Amino acid sequence: MERNIGNLDKFIRISIALIFIALYATDRIKGTLGYVLIGFAVILLFTSLINFCPIYTFLGWNSHTKKKE
Repeated sequence: MERNIGNLDKFIRISIALIFIALYATDRIKGTLGYVLIGFAVILLFTSLINFCPIYTFLGWNSHTKKKE
């Protein structure tokens, strides 16, 4: 797996995941929508931790900049 998530992308993913978790924890979002958003938050956190998004590979996107050697 080659990295395809950059730092800005990682920051955005983590921020969105924390917002979803906070909305669920404060009962702003309940029920099925809450469960779906928590699942989405877990996926966002996981992909940001491993720096790889399978959807980006499928679409041919890459936000990770490689350092010049």
